[in-house]
Amino acid sequence: MNGPMDTILSLALLSILFSFASSRLPGLIKVLAFQGVVVSIVPLFAGHHLSIGSLVFTLTTLVIRGFAIPLCIYMVIKKVSIAREVEPIVGYHASILAGLLLIVGATWAGHRFDLPVNTNSQLLPPTAISLLGAGMFLLMARRNAIAMVLGYIMMENGIYLVGTTFSMRALHIVEFGILLDVLAGVMIMAVMLQNIKQTFDDVDTARLRTLKE
Repeated sequence: MNGPMDTILSLALLSILFSFASSRLPGLIKVLAFQGVVVSIVPLFAGHHLSIGSLVFTLTTLVIRGFAIPLCIYMVIKKVSIAREVEPIVGYHASILAGLLLIVGATWAGHRFDLPVNTNSQLLPPTAISLLGAGMFLLMARRNAIAMVLGYIMMENGIYLVGTTFSMRALHIVEFGILLDVLAGVMIMAVMLQNIKQTFDDVDTARLRTLKE
């Protein structure tokens, strides 16, 4: 058992439930920023020796995941003047119940598959699976384009933990490349959302069905 790391991973699991219960986009962004910080510091408590380069990559990942990306999204919602999410496909109470079932199912699957954990924390695989599933759930259960982007970012957090689960070798280089792609995607999303807002006066993705070729 790894006490500090298990505590950090428990906070990541709690952030899933908070994100499912949040109806306001600024609150959801804050939860994702907190989750990004928590996930980024996992390698520091994994029990492996980190070189100076690895430590720099870890801190850079923390800054991008926990501050740069959330700040970009927060600036977007301020620019398009949207603070509250449109009515979701799945209600918030049902989402919390789904989150609890997801965490329980991920815990069962993480131990059932007997994954080769690279640390002494058995909570790492369930947390990685939970974040992947939670990100997919936000993509399917929310109609607001910004909330869907946040679900994609949560999936990326899960992918990062999956890499931490199996190997620490070359993890930071691969993750840094993914983060740059995510950051570029967020910037592109900002331009697209501004255009959607100007056209439909909303960011409800259901309105995109009215577009004609």
